[in-house]
Formats: sequence, structure tokens, C-alpha cells
Amino acid sequence: MHVERQKQVTLQAEYILYLSCKSVKIKEVMSALERFAPLPLQEDWDNAGLQVGLTETEASGALLCLDVNERIVDEAIRKGCNLIVSHHPLLFRGLKQISDADYVQRTAMKAIRAGVAVVSMHTNMDNARGGVNFKMAEKMGLEGVEFFAPKGGGIDAGSGVIGSLPGPMAADDFVISLKKQFDVECAQCNELLRRPIRRVAICGGAGDFLLGEAIKAGADAFVTGEMHYHVYAGHEQQVQICVIGHYQSEQYTSEIFKSIIGEACPHLPLFIAETNTNPIIYL
Repeated sequence: MHVERQKQVTLQAEYILYLSCKSVKIKEVMSALERFAPLPLQEDWDNAGLQVGLTETEASGALLCLDVNERIVDEAIRKGCNLIVSHHPLLFRGLKQISDADYVQRTAMKAIRAGVAVVSMHTNMDNARGGVNFKMAEKMGLEGVEFFAPKGGGIDAGSGVIGSLPGPMAADDFVISLKKQFDVECAQCNELLRRPIRRVAICGGAGDFLLGEAIKAGADAFVTGEMHYHVYAGHEQQVQICVIGHYQSEQYTSEIFKSIIGEACPHLPLFIAETNTNPIIYL
């Protein structure tokens, strides 16, 4: 009888240890993300990091997404997640009130009421090695990918990457391939290049500030999410500009989050959001 009792106590202790190994606090998820993409890598105007919530809370699950709105919080609640990890920050500017005045305030209020924390990894994830631009390059099958606009100062980070296609492509074939890879309904391009495309520069999101650097780096094509109208002009037969949409260019960022968190916290349930938060529709 004593032996059986001892076995029961041992099994209970092992089960408690198993549960303790499974549990992870929100701050531990944040630490894993910040080890990969340290917050100091973010741009001065950005607001990456904790947006809403308590970091000492045990995480029940994480919903991974590009943007945060009320529908994303609802999806997190449905899936039993008390943590949302987004690319775009919910809070870009300081709030003077939290009411129902706009979607940002309503979303923050809903998250607080539901006990859902929101963490955002924005330009620090753009600038990190293995981050947003490297994921885009992976989807495009580029080889030898490196930063073409490094941050400098001995920091292994940069605003854009450049790599080579496995083989040269005609400009029209390149654009068609790009649309398939990123599920793009239409791409905004300048005049089609009349030479093969081999070297491709990338900047996810709004990247027109890097067009000149991409040309200097020897890019045959420059792929980004959005560009101002006048920036397209004057580069005919110099570089193939391909603008595929801000949301579309960064849509695979959630896969990076899943890989980082999954490795550091293997028992934490992770979900890539099913809610499409792209505010732009194509008619």
C-alpha cells in the first residue's frame, strides 16, 4: 500500500512538473521575439513592443497577425488566446482617452476588457536579419540574400535586402510570378524592362525611400508594398519597379512569429489569424 501511495505521489509530482514546463508567461514570448528582433532596431518614429496588457500573465495561446483591430481581438478570444502578436502596432501615437471614438480606442478597450495582451514587432522586424524582407525573398526563391542598405555601426541589420533569382527572367514573367507568390490581384509597375531580371531588391511595406539605394546596389528589379506616384518616373529601362500592396508584401510576417515563438515556447498554442485586415479592396 505504501509503495502504491509513493507511486501516486511521484506521478502527481511529475505531472505538476510537466504542467510547469508547458506554462509560459507573456514576457517570455516577448523576450523570444526581442532576441530575434531587438527593439533598438526599430525606427525613431515607431512604437514596437508592448501595446496593451500585463506581461506577468501566463499565456494561454497567441494569435499572430499583421494588423490589430476589433475583429482580430474577437478571433483571439474565440481561439482561447490571451496574447496577440502583430506586425503593425495598434498604438502609433499617444492616446489622450480610451473610448469608442475610433477603432484604435475601441480595440484597446476590447483587449483590456478581455484580458488580451497585444505585442507588436514592426520596423525592428523589418530591419532584422531573417525578418520581413528575408521572408519575402524566401517566398520569391532568391539566393544569396543580403542587406543592401545596412544600418552600419557594426549592427547586423538593414532596411532592405537584395538577392539573385535562380535564373534570369523576362520582366513580364517576373511580374506574373510575383503576383502568384504573393496572391496579388494587380501589381503597379513602371515600363517593362527590356533586359533579363537577375538581381532583385526588396523592401516590405512602404519602400520608395530605398529605390535609389536599390539601383546603386545593381538591382534589375525593386519590389515593395507601396510607393508615391512621382517616384515611379524617370527610371524607365533602369530598374523594374513592382509594387504589390502593403498588406500583401508583409502578409507572411506571421510565419516568422510562429517560427520564433514555436522554437522558444513549443507547448504554447499558436494560430495565424484568419481575419483579413487589409483595408484596401480591389474592384
